[in-house]
Amino acid sequence: MASLDLGSPWPSQTVEIFDGCFNILIEEGNSGDSLDWLEVPATALCNKLDIPKPPPLPCKTGERPNNPAWPADSCFVPKEAKDTWDRLYREGYGADVCIITENKATISAHYSVLSVASPVLGNFLQQSIVKNGIRYVKIPGVPCEAVSAFVRFLYSSCYEEEDMKKFVLHLLVLSHSYLVPSLKRLCIHILEQGWLTCENVIDVLQLARSCDAWRLSLICTRMVVREFKTISSTEGWKVMKRTNPPLEQELLESVVEADSRTQERLRKTEERKVYLQLHEAMEALLHICRDGCRTIGPRDKMLKGSQVACGFPACKGIEILVRHFSGCKTRVPGGCLHCKRMWQLLELHSGMCNEPDCCKVPLCR
Repeated sequence: MASLDLGSPWPSQTVEIFDGCFNILIEEGNSGDSLDWLEVPATALCNKLDIPKPPPLPCKTGERPNNPAWPADSCFVPKEAKDTWDRLYREGYGADVCIITENKATISAHYSVLSVASPVLGNFLQQSIVKNGIRYVKIPGVPCEAVSAFVRFLYSSCYEEEDMKKFVLHLLVLSHSYLVPSLKRLCIHILEQGWLTCENVIDVLQLARSCDAWRLSLICTRMVVREFKTISSTEGWKVMKRTNPPLEQELLESVVEADSRTQERLRKTEERKVYLQLHEAMEALLHICRDGCRTIGPRDKMLKGSQVACGFPACKGIEILVRHFSGCKTRVPGGCLHCKRMWQLLELHSGMCNEPDCCKVPLCR
C-alpha cells in the first residue's frame, strides 16, 4: 500500500468507506475530553497468576549443618581456648621473639606460634638475628598499635572492634604481606560494609589492587563511576592523577563506558515501550474491527454494551480515536493530530496485514 500524505485533504470517498465499516453507539459525555489519554497509550496490565512459593534460601556460609550426628563442639574454637591464647600473647610468658615496630617499640611473641600462623613471618624469623635466645625482627611502615593488633590476631583470632576499624588499611597490608587469609578476608569485609567514602575510595582502590583484593577493587571502581563528580574533586583523586596516570585513564574509560551503557539501556527501554504500545494499539484496532467491543464494532456484530469488561488494554483509547476520526471536521492540510495518528495506525496495519482480502480493518487494501 502506498504511503499516505497526511498533510493533504482527505477524499470524501475514503471517509465514507471508513464510517461505513463501524456500528458506533453514541455514549453520553464529551468524548473529546478523553483524547488526552491517547498521548500516552496505556501499558499492559499484569495478570495475577498463581505463582508457587519459592524454595527456602540456602544456609549461610559457615552455618553449622543441622545434623544430630555432628559433634556440637567440633565446628568452633571454645571461648576458653581463645582466651588462653590471648592471655599468652598479652603476658608474653616464655617469649622468644622480639618484634620491633616503627617507633622503636617492642612486642614479645613466640616463634612457634608466629611460624605456624604466618609462613612468611616464619621465614623471616628463621633468617633473623638471635641474641641471648631471642629472635629480633622488624615490621616497619605501620603504627605500633596496628602491629600489636596483627600479632594478637595471629594468636587467638581476636581483635578489638575499635582497633580493627582504625587500622583496617594497615591490617589489610600486613595480612597480605605475611599471608594471613583469615585476617585479609575480615579486613575486606569491613571495608566493603560501609567503610568506603568519597574521600578515601581512591586510596582504598589502589591498596586493594596492590593486595590482590579484586572484589574490593571492583566495588571501589563502581563507586567511582557512580559518584564520579564528587570523587573527581577530592584530594585523593588529585594525588592519584599525579602519581598514577594509567589508573586515572582506566577510571575515566570506565565512567565513559558506564554512561554509554546507561544511554543504550534507556534507548532500548524506550524502544520496547514504543513497540509494546504499538502492539497493543494494533491488537485493539483488530479487535474492534473484527469482533466489536462494548459500544463500537463492525455493522454485522451485536454490540456488547459498556458493562462488559474488555481484555485489551488499549481498546478504550482506540475506541475514542475511532469516534474522533469518524466525526472530525478538521480536514485541511496540516490536519488534526489525532486523525493523523489514526491514519498512521491504518497505514501500519495495512503494511503488516497478511490477509488483506478478508480483513475487516478499513482501508486494508
